[in-house]
Amino acid sequence: MLKKTIVVGLESGLEARPAALFVQIASKYESHISILLTDKQVNAKSIMGMMSLGAIKGQEITLLVDGEDEEEAMDALVKFITSETVGE
Repeated sequence: MLKKTIVVGLESGLEARPAALFVQIASKYESHISILLTDKQVNAKSIMGMMSLGAIKGQEITLLVDGEDEEEAMDALVKFITSETVGE
């Protein structure tokens, strides 16, 4: 299991569109992926869970990734979350 605390860099945080794109990326991997924000933990492959977090730019979140492709998944998700803009 990999665990990494990162700062949300996305200008709009994890609102609707970025959250949906994050879920799409997470869903490409077999690993179990979850996000922890303060005392709330959600499944990163659930759009409803992700949107319920309400993570904004500058907040610290913790990614928990467990599975055979955990390193690849962690790298892709960290790259997405720490970028300032969502790729078009």
